[in-house]
Amino acid sequence: MQVESLIDAGAFRQAMAELVAPLTIVTTVDENGRRWGFTASSVTSGSLEPPLLLVGVDRRSSCHEAITSCREFVVNVLGEQHRDLARTFATHGVDRFAGGELGFWPDSDLPCLLDAKAAFRCVSSGTLAVGDHDLLVGSMVATRLNVGGTPLLWYQRDFALPAREAGVVREPV
Repeated sequence: MQVESLIDAGAFRQAMAELVAPLTIVTTVDENGRRWGFTASSVTSGSLEPPLLLVGVDRRSSCHEAITSCREFVVNVLGEQHRDLARTFATHGVDRFAGGELGFWPDSDLPCLLDAKAAFRCVSSGTLAVGDHDLLVGSMVATRLNVGGTPLLWYQRDFALPAREAGVVREPV
C-alpha cells in the first residue's frame, strides 16, 4: 500500500538529523575477491531469537549490488579514533581500502576493522525493499568486542561524541 507523505524529503531529513545514530563500516568481499564497504548509520538489531541485524543500503550506493548480493558481511562499530576512516568509506570514487586499516576476520577473507568497538559477522538472509533503500538482513555468525573507548556517533549530519552527562556533543568536522 502506497501512502502519500505529508512532508517533503528535506523536512524529513532535517527532523531525522536529530536522531543520534552509531556509525559503522559495513564490509564484504564479492565472488571475485574484491573488497567492498561503506559507512552506515542505519544499522539496528532486528531480532534476539534468532540474532538478526538490519542494515539500510541506499540503492544509489556504489556498493549496493555487492552488499545486497553477498553471502556474508561484517558490521564494524566505530570508535572516535575511526573518524577519518568513516569519512573515507563515505566518499565516492576513492579506494576505501587503500589505507590498510582493515584486516580480515579470522579464518576468512572478510575485511574487518580489528579495533572496532564491536564487530558482527553475518550471513546474508535476504533483503527487504523499503522506499529508496534495501534493508539487508544478516543472521549472526560471530561477534567481536573491544571494551572501552568512546563511540563515534552521527548527529545533525556530522560526527559526534557522547558527553557523559550533557547528552550528545557535536564535534567539528
